[in-house]
Amino acid sequence: MRRSRLHVMGASGTGTTTLARALADHWAVPHADADDYFWVPTTPPYVAKRPEGERLTLMHSVFVPREAWVLSGSMLGWGESIVAECDAVAFLTLDPDERLRRLEARETSRRAGRDFDPVAWEAFLEWARGYDDPAFEGRSRVAHEAWLGGLSQPVLRLDSAQTREELREAVLDWEPCS
Repeated sequence: MRRSRLHVMGASGTGTTTLARALADHWAVPHADADDYFWVPTTPPYVAKRPEGERLTLMHSVFVPREAWVLSGSMLGWGESIVAECDAVAFLTLDPDERLRRLEARETSRRAGRDFDPVAWEAFLEWARGYDDPAFEGRSRVAHEAWLGGLSQPVLRLDSAQTREELREAVLDWEPCS
């Protein structure tokens, strides 16, 4: 795959940010993460949502006009105008048990030496567990699959049990327009 505007998405813990950064580094293009636009920077983080209009305006002013970039994260229900600017989408999936193990390891590392709210942590884990439950009404695999089905852009589906390098190479070897 050539340098382009690529959206890398999947459940929390599938490695979307890791893969997006690896691709952005390889292509020498900007990497953006949807969470950086969705949430207002706060301490502790992830407690105040940025209004949708502000998110979109900020994204359109910071990176969307550029020739190429890699965007990680989900924008289900609010970022359609940004996704419309993408050339392709990479969708990462992972066994739910492994995904939750990765999330726990990541968040344990992030919290090391910091005060954290155990109630907020448990709420986050409960939300993350819901992704693979077909009855879950939040961001879920079912919602992502339905959303992906409505895209006009090509979608590459990858199992993120592979290494970062294997995933990066799978994207680079992909020819979405063939």
